[in-house]
Parts: sequence; structure tokens; C-alpha cells
Amino acid sequence: MAAPPILLLQDIRLGFGTTPLLSGATLSVSQGERLALIGRNGSGKSTLLKIAAGLTQPDGGSRFVQPGATLRYLEQEPDLSGFPNVLAYVEAGLTAGDDPYRAHYLLEQLGLTGEEKPASLSGGEGRRAALARALAPSPDILLLDEPTNHLDLPAIEWLEGEIGAMRSALVLISHDRRFLQSMTREMVWLDRGTTRRLARGFAHFEEWRDEVLEQEEREAHKLDRQIAREEDWMRYGVTARRKRNVRRVAELAGLRQQRRERRAAQGGVKMAVAEGEASGTLVAMADGIGKSYDGRAVVRDFSTRIIRGDRVGIVGPNGAGKTTLLSMLTGVLKPDSGEVKLGTNLEMVTLDQKREALDPALGVAETLTGKRGDQVWVNGQPRHVIGYMKDFLFLPEQARTPVSALSGGERGRLLLARAFATPSNQLVLDEPTNDLDLETLDLLQEQIADYAGTVIVVSHDRDFLDRVCTNVIAWEGEGRWQDYPGGYSDMVAQRGHGVRARAEAAKPVAPRASAAPAAAGSAPARKKLSFKDQHELDTLPARMRKLEAEAAKLREILADPGLYARDRARFDKASEMLARSEASLAEAEERWLELEMLREEAEG
Repeated sequence: MAAPPILLLQDIRLGFGTTPLLSGATLSVSQGERLALIGRNGSGKSTLLKIAAGLTQPDGGSRFVQPGATLRYLEQEPDLSGFPNVLAYVEAGLTAGDDPYRAHYLLEQLGLTGEEKPASLSGGEGRRAALARALAPSPDILLLDEPTNHLDLPAIEWLEGEIGAMRSALVLISHDRRFLQSMTREMVWLDRGTTRRLARGFAHFEEWRDEVLEQEEREAHKLDRQIAREEDWMRYGVTARRKRNVRRVAELAGLRQQRRERRAAQGGVKMAVAEGEASGTLVAMADGIGKSYDGRAVVRDFSTRIIRGDRVGIVGPNGAGKTTLLSMLTGVLKPDSGEVKLGTNLEMVTLDQKREALDPALGVAETLTGKRGDQVWVNGQPRHVIGYMKDFLFLPEQARTPVSALSGGERGRLLLARAFATPSNQLVLDEPTNDLDLETLDLLQEQIADYAGTVIVVSHDRDFLDRVCTNVIAWEGEGRWQDYPGGYSDMVAQRGHGVRARAEAAKPVAPRASAAPAAAGSAPARKKLSFKDQHELDTLPARMRKLEAEAAKLREILADPGLYARDRARFDKASEMLARSEASLAEAEERWLELEMLREEAEG
């Protein structure tokens, strides 16, 4: 016999405007259950969790909490006002008999001292304080809304262990697939206002969802066919018999009403990245770069090469310098030492984690068009802004909605929509997965996989890194960074551990043993560059600069819109010369890269 629920929501109904947000949703939580609450952005997940916490009153339905049961809720935007410091805020969540030391322990684990003033906290610090308050009393029921947002990888893995050791029942909203898989054992899918439950882990969600939607399509098709048969009877059968069958007429009216009330599955996000001209083979090369702030080395003697088509992930704890390293590799920030060489013909589009590129006063349509008319240009083709908005799940009536009124997920989708409409051959993504729902994440991953250019991504999402990255640059402590082939799991397999917190950073990593170590007492033989190769290496940079200048001049000539009609011969000649220059440049870059690798091998 199933254990009685300690939290029960039945037939929850809530509406904003004409379309109901919740229309008969249910949620049952028994002692020790671990539930994943899944649904698209805007489906009402956070609202249902607020109703479960008793913070929002529904229009209809009932809420029951077992008497004496303790419940704690982590909201996305906690309010710490009215408390002198963070510790007082966390301790206010404790109940009689709770261990007061636990508040200090949780704050320390989450990178806070407790002395911070609420007014001076960043959004991420406020979320971590709220997480400490929710966990401190070890409640009977934990309701967590996106607990991994603003947490780095060490904190996420610590949180997995902390919640795993608790006896609390759990209802979890998260976009982090790996976190959902490890933390939950059952799923509640909120879709079009109602809930469905499956007593299996998150790994089975997509297969189950697709089966449900396919069954709905079959039932909708049967309903349409039945209506068509009844309408045919109405047109011909009634006239022939000169007598109406009142019951069948009423049934037809009921079928039509059923079809009107049927809420079809919401369309999917449609992303298409506007790709620019191909960049050179070499995108960026860092040679012994370093950067320090206030005497602390953030990057120390780091070298790497990024080749066209690479998908590079950068991982490390908060404060390690991920954004600093990213800025140096993209030419935004100059290193204190060493050198960064950028490739040719780079067209970079950046997605920043703070969404600072969005003007909060502009509407959705103005943000996408740049306040220029009502069209968006994607891959050289004009699109009406309303149609393009629909591709990213925005409603036509949201065209004038200001950015400041959008949810975090909507701002993320808007930033993606604007970035993907800009021609590029290099995408720079700083925490792109924040606030995105699972289906949008799936499509983002597909677009990155099909993208012909280069991608550099900073992320704490382990599953996302595994799915998109060809190599991962990981923080090793004290300003050291190491490049590993493969995704996040491949990096863990090579290092023997994941990303550690700054306070627990590993000692300098010993060089990995080569496949064929040299015999004891003998120095490994190194191949030296020949005089001819060294001369070629020295002269290639000047040749590449010359070819870049030639290509730029030819592109300028071809940019004349009237050239083809005015002087066809000149247009054809310039096009042919540009193709030769670009091919020669690519060949020179390949040769330079090959010789540079030989030089480094010779110098050890």
C-alpha cells in the first residue's frame, strides 16, 4: 500500500487572461519521494511550486499538508530585505530543535561568510543564501526551483551529495539534466495546464513525452474523422428523412466543443544560426599567456590552439578566471604576458551570462529589429519580426513587451534569437543554459553541432558540455589551466576527478606519461627544424598579412552592389582573385600551424 501523501494538491486551477495557466493540475508528495517537475518555460512550474508552498492562492482546487510536516521552498528571486545580514536570514528559517551550527556550515559550503549585507548581494549570492535557508532545517519537504542556477561545478556536486544524504521529500525544477538524473526518481510533467506522472527516472522522460504526444495526435485524428462523419449525416441524412435526430445533433455539438477546447501541444522552438563567411583555419593561438589581478595569478603560462570547427568548453569554480581566459582567447582582453594571435576573417557573436546586451526599456520586436522597421534578416533573407518571434515561442502580443518584464527564460530565448540572426563564424557563449527549458537546450545543442564555425562556451552544465564539446579547458588551481580532449566526462576520466573548489584546488598536475617513455638515463631525442623550415616559419606571418590585405581589398571591390551590372568582367575577375587569395591564405595558415607545432616539439 502506498504511503499517504504529506503534501497534496488536487484539481489546481489558475488563470491569467483568457488562457488558463493551470487547469486541473495535481501533485502528490509522500515521505522520501524525489520528484522532477518538468515543463516548458511558461508552463506554470514555478507557479505550481508556489501554490505547493502556500505562497500563491489558486482560483480553484485544494491544498493539503500533513499537520506537523515542515516545508521549505527555494524561489528564484528571494527577498532578504529586513535582515541585518545573511546569517540572520538563514537562521530565521530554523525551527526549535534544529542545529544552529548547520546555518554556518551551509553558508561556508556555498561560499558565503554570513556577514554579507542583503543590499550588497549579487543575484547569485542571494540565491545561495536562500538555498542555505531552505536546507538548514532538514525539512520533511523540499521545494527547489532551479537550485543550480548561479552555482559552479564544485557547488553543484556538493549539493548533490548534501541533498542525497537528507531524508527530505523533494520536488525539483531544473534545466540541468545531470542533476535531475541523480536527484530524482519519478517525474511529474506539467503540460498545457495539467499534470501527468511517471514512476521512472528522468532518463526516460523524452521517450515517454513523445509517446504521449503521438497518442494525442492519433486521438485528435479520430475525433476529426468522427466530426466529419456526423457533419455528413447532418447534410444528407436529415434532409432525406425530413426529421432531425435530436440526440445526434447534440452529440455533434459536443464533439465540436471538445475540439474547440482541445489545447494542442505548443510548437517547438525553431532555431537557425545565420552563418557568415568561413574564417581562416586558425581561429586563435595562445602562447604562454598570463594575467594577474592584485598580485593573484588568474592565468599562468597557458598555451593552446583553437582551429576552425572546434567546440571548446571552459570549466572551473566561480572566481577562477573563466571569463578572463575567454576574453583573452577572443581578443577582448590583452594578456599581461605571452601573446594571443587571432585568425583571419572572424565574425564573432557573444551571448553573455548577465544578459547585459539587452536594453530593458526596449520591446521584444525592437530588440530583434534594432528599431529598424518590422523585419529581421536571417541568412540574407528578410523575415517578419512576428514570424521570427514565434520561432522562439514568443506570442504576437509580446511584440511590445519590454525586456524588463520578461522572465529569465524569455530573456535567454530573446538573446539567442538576436544572436542567431547575426551572421557569424564564431559563437562565444557564457553560461548559455541558464533559465532555458530542456527542449530549447536540445535545439541549441543541435544548432551548435551543425554550426560550421567555431564555438567557445563557458558552462557549469556537465551534460551540455558532454554533448557539444570537442575539448575542455579546465582550471587546475593557482592560475594553471589544462586543455583536455573530449567533453566533461572525458576530462574527469583523464584527471581522475571533476572541477574542485578554489579552496581545495589540486597541487600542480604532474605531466601525463607518454605512450613510449624514454629509457632510463637517456634524454629523449627531439627533431630540430631545418634551416629551410625555420626560414619559412619566419616569413609566413608577413605572407599571411599580405594575403589578408589582398582579400580585404577584393571584398571591398565586390561589395559594390552595382559592379555586376556595370562591369561584369571586372566582377568575375575580382571573384576569381578572391577565391585564389583565400585558398592561398588557408594553405599558408595550415603550413604555419604545422611548422609551429614542429618548433614547439623541438623546444620541448
